This record gives sequence, structure tokens and C-alpha cells, in this order.
Amino acid sequence: MNRISPKLYAQLPLAAVFLAGLVLVSCATMPPEAPASMRAAQEAISSAERVEAAQYAAVELGAARTRLASAEAAVSEKKMVLANQFADESRAEAELASAKTAEAKASKVNDEMKRSTGALVEEMKRGTGDKP
Repeated sequence: MNRISPKLYAQLPLAAVFLAGLVLVSCATMPPEAPASMRAAQEAISSAERVEAAQYAAVELGAARTRLASAEAAVSEKKMVLANQFADESRAEAELASAKTAEAKASKVNDEMKRSTGALVEEMKRGTGDKP
């Protein structure tokens, strides 16, 4: 029959302490998980960039990026409430940048349509002999 030596029994507590230490160290070195609000802010910034907000709403997009950087710093300091607040502000700024971009683009299209309509009206007046 195979028996476990007494020396091995003497080393078991030492092995258990070593394993517990490894578990504690691995947990302590894991970075805190970013809140869902930060992912939402990142997505809102990406969306604003896709619609060319840097051209039409650079201030708001810059503010969104700054707030997101502040949120990331708060996460690294394990200040999750503050991180959520900054992330929510970042998302709001990015959404504002997207909205301002959409408004600017729509206004540009509207102005072009007005110019085109004006040109057509002038052309029609010339074609019929009416005076403006």
C-alpha cells in the first residue's frame, strides 16, 4: 500500500499559504472593470466621429473626449461613482455633438434647396416674360 510521507504532510500548510497568497495577489492586481456608462460614452463618441462631428461640433466632441478621460482616471482611482458621472456627461456631450452635426448638415441642405428653388423661380419668370 502506498503511504504519504510525514514530510509531505508538513509541507501542506506551506503550500496552502502559498496558493492563498497567489490568489490574493492576482485579485489585487486586476484593474477595476469599467462601468457600462463608459462603454456607452465610447460608443457615443465613435458615433459622433462617424457623422463628422469634429467638423461641425468640435467643441462638444472635445468636451466628450475630455470627460471620458476623466472617467477613465476615476476608474483607475477606484472612484466608480465619479467615473459614472463623468461617463454620463461624456455620453451627453457626444450626443449633443451628433445632434449639432445633424442640424448643421440639414441646414446646409436646406440652404442649398432654397438657392435651387430661387434659381428655378427666376428661370421660370424669364421663360414666361414676367418681370420680377
